Parts: sequence; structure tokens; C-alpha cells
Amino acid sequence: MNDDVRNIVLGVVAAGVSASLGWLARTYLWRRKLRRMQAFFGLPDHSESLLVVNRGVSGGELSVMRHDVFALLELSALIKDCRAHAQVVAHDAARQGFGERTEFCLGGPASNRRMAAHLSSLLPGVRVNVEAESGPDMGAFRIGPEDYRMDSGRSEYVLLARLTAGERRDTRPVFLFCGQRSITNQAATRYLAREHVRLARKYGSGSFVLLLKVVNSQAYGPDVVELVADVTRTARTPVPEAEPAQS
Repeated sequence: MNDDVRNIVLGVVAAGVSASLGWLARTYLWRRKLRRMQAFFGLPDHSESLLVVNRGVSGGELSVMRHDVFALLELSALIKDCRAHAQVVAHDAARQGFGERTEFCLGGPASNRRMAAHLSSLLPGVRVNVEAESGPDMGAFRIGPEDYRMDSGRSEYVLLARLTAGERRDTRPVFLFCGQRSITNQAATRYLAREHVRLARKYGSGSFVLLLKVVNSQAYGPDVVELVADVTRTARTPVPEAEPAQS
């Protein structure tokens, strides 16, 4: 074998080894990214999850608002990326505990009984005004001592939460998307899809509750979202009972 042939053979071998190493490195990085994503969402390969949907405020019991449908599509894409499966369940049909399967619960307590139960048991520091049918207090949030009122189409709020119960390592999380309007629910799911890597780095597999503000949705839809505050501690701390007035 002369030098030219030997150099060609060595070049082909080197290129093959380099390509193999590159493929192995890309596969390793892809798998590591996938495992981190699966750990954050509590969705290992072929696992099952629940998409708990609310009802349209002005519609029938089984109707879903248009923006909530878009939010479900955002979540379905995330679940598929984790190589998991989703089951859609109506809010008043999800009569089970949580922790066995990852749950994505969508909508405010006025239209989602499951959300109302989660807020009561998991986020006792949060109050949502479901009594007012109009006016500045309609759908207003109270988180601890602070009030967050909705200015429809201009400034609206939504809670995005990842919560777990108990200390078991295999406990699946519940994700809450509790917005003042359906477009804010979609904004929260889009924010999660965009920021889940950063959130996983910051919180790992722990719980968090974020207050988000959707800015000028009448012009920008669900795309412009600001993080107002991490309200995890306040939202999970029960509100002190009012002391009776002394005579």
C-alpha cells in the first residue's frame, strides 16, 4: 500500500470515527435534555397525564373557550415532546386525587371545579373573586394582602404553578393555569412552553407559583407576558382568620 492510498484510508477512517463521535455526542445531549424535561413535567416515557378542562362561562357545561382550546394544543405538544400520553377530562369528571399522574388544570375557579379544589387545598393564600359579574373586582386575585384587578384587554393576570404533595420521589406534579380570562390561560401555557428549561434549572422538581401579567392582549394576544413575582410562599401560606371585633 503506497502512501497516497494509506492517507486516503486513514482519512476515511478518521472521518467515520469523527462522525460517530459527533452522533454519539448529539444523542447523549438530546437524551439528557429529554430526561430533564421529563423530570420537570413528571412524564417518563409512555406515561399518562390528565388535561383537566374548564367550561366556557357563557356556554354549555361541555363547551370550551377558543383560547382554552389553543392552550390545550400547547400542552399537548409539550406532552408529546416528553414521549407521553394525555387524557382530556372535564373539570367536573376528574374525581380523583393527584400525584399518580401528572395533571394540567386549566381555567379559573368560576369555570373549573377542580381548580377551585386545588386553590383551596394547595394554595390557601390565594383568593379569586368569583362573585362579581362586572366591575373592577370581577375575577380579581388577592394573594396575601395584595389585590390584582383585571383591566380587560390591557392588563390581566394569571397564576402559573407547579405543585407536588408529599415527599415521595415518584409523586407526579400538578400544573395550574389559573387566569382571569381564557386568553391568559393560553398565555401561561405558552410561557411554560417557552421557559420550561429555565424554570427547571431554577426550581428543579420543586414547587413554584408565579404571578404573570398579560400585557395588551387586545393587540398582542397571548404573546406579551411579564413575570410579576414569585408568590410561592405567600400563595401557600393560609390567610389568617379575621379576629372578631371587640365591643
